[in-house]
Amino acid sequence: MRRSLLVLTTAITLVSPALAAAQALPVQDAQTTNQGTPADPQADTGAQTNPAASDIVVTARRREERLQDVPIAVTAISGDAIKQQQLVVVRDVAAYTPGLNINSDSVGRAFVSIRGIGTTLIDTVQPGVGIFIDGIYQPNTTYLNSPLVDVARVEVLRGPQGTLFGNNTLGGAINVVTRQPSNEWQGRIDGALASGDNYASLSGSISGPIVADVLQFRIGAAYHKEDGFQRNLLAGGDQNPLETKSVNGTLRFVPADWARFTLNGGYDRVFGGSTPYFNVRGPRDYTLDGRSNQRSLATIDYYALNLKGEFDVDSINTTITAIGAYNQSDTRSAGDADYSPIDFFRSTSDRTLKTRTGEVRFDTKWSDNFSTLVGAFYARSTTDATTTTTVVPANLTAPGTATSENENIAGFATGFLDFGDGLDLAVGIRFDHQKLDASTAGLAAAYEANEWQPRATLTKRWTPDFMTYASVARGVRGGGQNGPGAPNLTYQGDSVWTYEIGSKASALDGRLTANVAAFYNDYKNFIGANALAPSTILNPATGQPVGFVAINLNSGDVESYGAEAELSFNVNKLWRVYANATLLHARVTDSSQFSALTGYAYPGNRILFVPDANYAVGTNLRIPFHGDQAIVFDTNVVAKGDRTGGSLDASSVPILEAYHLVNASLTWSGGPLEVGAFATNLFNEKYIETYLDPSLLRRAGLPAPLVSGLAIQTPRRRIGIRGTVRF
Repeated sequence: MRRSLLVLTTAITLVSPALAAAQALPVQDAQTTNQGTPADPQADTGAQTNPAASDIVVTARRREERLQDVPIAVTAISGDAIKQQQLVVVRDVAAYTPGLNINSDSVGRAFVSIRGIGTTLIDTVQPGVGIFIDGIYQPNTTYLNSPLVDVARVEVLRGPQGTLFGNNTLGGAINVVTRQPSNEWQGRIDGALASGDNYASLSGSISGPIVADVLQFRIGAAYHKEDGFQRNLLAGGDQNPLETKSVNGTLRFVPADWARFTLNGGYDRVFGGSTPYFNVRGPRDYTLDGRSNQRSLATIDYYALNLKGEFDVDSINTTITAIGAYNQSDTRSAGDADYSPIDFFRSTSDRTLKTRTGEVRFDTKWSDNFSTLVGAFYARSTTDATTTTTVVPANLTAPGTATSENENIAGFATGFLDFGDGLDLAVGIRFDHQKLDASTAGLAAAYEANEWQPRATLTKRWTPDFMTYASVARGVRGGGQNGPGAPNLTYQGDSVWTYEIGSKASALDGRLTANVAAFYNDYKNFIGANALAPSTILNPATGQPVGFVAINLNSGDVESYGAEAELSFNVNKLWRVYANATLLHARVTDSSQFSALTGYAYPGNRILFVPDANYAVGTNLRIPFHGDQAIVFDTNVVAKGDRTGGSLDASSVPILEAYHLVNASLTWSGGPLEVGAFATNLFNEKYIETYLDPSLLRRAGLPAPLVSGLAIQTPRRRIGIRGTVRF
């Protein structure tokens, strides 16, 4: 692994000066259109001339900047790429983002980390990677399964971002940027159908002025359905379906040239599998069909309303931004809790999560060489949940309740100093006060913490087309609560110091870009996967624990280091190639916290489901003919290295096989119309993203006939057609 990192780092050192020395003509002005093509998520399809990847505009630092000028490892995936690559929900963007790892075993939760940092498994754990929609914080990982509707782009920032973003950006931030209302009438309809599992999508949007230059609107809606590839042969029906229904609307009011108001509201319904595991013989058993007594399904209703005001105060050279937001999710689920054909356990769950956030920012230019971004953030989340677990043979149902209130108050500030001659420094600091009040089945739990998060970045712009940067930052995530019987009713937050060097270069009038970074992370008290621990509730007759309880916990310390690279090259006006890759070494170096709580060793030394390597490489060819018509061919390979599955047995940690997925599309475009054929997982690769070995059920004390490995099979080949109409 060290040899591989040395090779990639050496390549970084050699390639960057070469690109800087290449012929570089003046770059075009930045475009603020919906950047991207289906081939290269980082290209600007809206540029009026030959599109250059170096012209992408992002808001990673809360200001509009060219991607190549931002001294942060950030990937921008365009709305057009999202449509044409058939990315349906937020978590799908991980396939095209270096360092970002997301997979999900339920519509109600997802496993997410960046560079091995911020791993989140259970949705009651606060995200270690901040999730934002138009800069507004989303409180847990259920939002990674939210539909991507009328999206301009998705920005993924790697490394702690607490001095710029609202909350919990320990590993980084995912910011979904939606399309904004326009002062001209615009509309589009997109649709797709595919074989394999009755895959179907339909979406549309319309935007235009109500009062020209003063009041504009935008409305978008979408429907998506797929049956999944697994069938329940006992209960009957699709085991892991997905259905989403979405609508959102935006009003933009500009009463004066110094004031802008944006009001946004949305509703999403997501229906699908909720930990729909089947029994399998091991991590290489790719059998699709299985048997359980009840399909495990969940429905989540999301409600969102937010208002943003932006005010230009020229007298003090300041732009003031104020945001108020309300989010609510209602989750209802029911399923087979032992995942077997033996009718032993069944469970239900109902949960309502309400989040109110407020944020204010002051972006001030003090001189030509110095500016500041100062702000304050407030969030308050409340959770009310009820559960039932039924022991079917005994006809016994045990209810459970839980409530919690999580409050976060933060202040942050960053100063941007330009020393001249291409050298600038950004120094930021953030203070967080977090308080958790919770009760589970009448047992009080409380958590409170104060944390400082500094960040400093030094940037050198050697030429207009070549820059290097170095940064150091600290990130934190808040802790949480456990249920009755847990040896730790609360667990503390985790933190990371991260060190990064990087380079961004472009050449050939921006047609060639290469962005590279190397990083080291010192990760403390990491909140890993949940585990089983002896219950503190004792059997009155024996004085022994009544069994094991599932707990969230601080598992120990982690060392994480590696390198990333992204390449985009317009060979000519017709042909583009693109690629990205990550090499990562993330290992648990001290698991004493885990052992002290559970009484057994941490399983291995890797982080659950995190690969040591992943990459994507592809090409796009556009063949014009007769006027504005063209045929566009795109193909890419997305790959992920081997990774560990879930286990509670250090002597036999399962390894999930590496995989390579080939995707392709062929599209005709002419004027406002596009019609194409596409294939995902073209060669029908069989692989598993989520696997739990028998040690989990065995340690939980289930009878031997119920003990088995558990897996959720991933999508197989889909071949379909898609179309777009713009008007």
